[in-house]
Amino acid sequence: MTQRERQLLRWIEENPLISQQELADKAGITRSSVAVHISNLMKKGYIVGKGYIVHTAPYAVVIGGVNMDIGGRPAHKLVAQDSNPGQVRISLGGVGRNIAHNMSLLGVDVRLLTAFGDDLYAQKIAASCGELGIDISQSLQVKGAATSTYLFIADERGDMALAVSDMEIYSHVTPAYLQSRQALLDNAQLIVFDTNLPAETIAWLAHHAKVPLFSDPVSTAKAEKLRPVLGKLHTLKPNRIEAELLSGVSITDEASLNQAADVLLDTGLRRVLISLGGDGIFAADHHERVHVPCFPGEMVNTTGCGDAAMAAVAWAYLEGTDLLGTTRAALAAGSIAMESAETINPALNAETLNARMNA
Repeated sequence: MTQRERQLLRWIEENPLISQQELADKAGITRSSVAVHISNLMKKGYIVGKGYIVHTAPYAVVIGGVNMDIGGRPAHKLVAQDSNPGQVRISLGGVGRNIAHNMSLLGVDVRLLTAFGDDLYAQKIAASCGELGIDISQSLQVKGAATSTYLFIADERGDMALAVSDMEIYSHVTPAYLQSRQALLDNAQLIVFDTNLPAETIAWLAHHAKVPLFSDPVSTAKAEKLRPVLGKLHTLKPNRIEAELLSGVSITDEASLNQAADVLLDTGLRRVLISLGGDGIFAADHHERVHVPCFPGEMVNTTGCGDAAMAAVAWAYLEGTDLLGTTRAALAAGSIAMESAETINPALNAETLNARMNA
């Protein structure tokens, strides 16, 4: 399903009697274009018969951070405590939003639960999500609050050197808020969440979710929120340091990787995929283990590679892919992501991902 088709389908779901002209006016396109999109939706089985009888499509929910990212990269070697000539870019970000963006590019129907302020940044994020087909209709907008902002500096190679985040607004994503969205959560195929959420919200989600939970620890400081609920998760995707923190095992070789995986899986966790940077991904479940090296690619910017990998892990689950295929999908998505100067590489889609996986 294309992004435009997904957008039109959502409006039809909200109002099955909406006219083609009304859809055209909402989308800013011609009525004839709407007719073509509706014809395609009928051919694909999303609309059945006259009157737009809707067959509700499967969807995933992402719960987490949405930021405005402000990033700088020096033209030459980064010099500490000095002004470095280079480039400064402002872009949409946040772990949750980035994962949702990548999932949308991969063709997944995504519903995003998060909190916005009522500022210009929130308007920009909302407009972007609309264009991407990411449903934010059940997210929170907090009056008088500032939308989360993430400031980072990369080195001359594109690796992050330093960052500051202002994410106080996520304190509004409470258990009561998620409880008010219970129907949306219960009818999803999976839920992906990041640890920008308050600890009590993560605990509520872990004990009330009826569908598989996928989590990205985000950072060592925030990863601690997952420790009490590891056994409730389906899939965890930590990096090496986060895996060491949560397992209590110092990872230095293949034996210690297996030991860390043992500790994590013994909690009841179904799967773990440990990102090892240049050493690929070590993945384990209760039946098998794989260690897959990185896929080749031209490194331009590594910011956002982990988010693309997490999106690919969720996509692979929805596709029914096994552990090895899931790991290859994560690495392929990361290699595509790093080839773009932007946090999200618009070249990512199911076709390019499969091509990279099978190259």
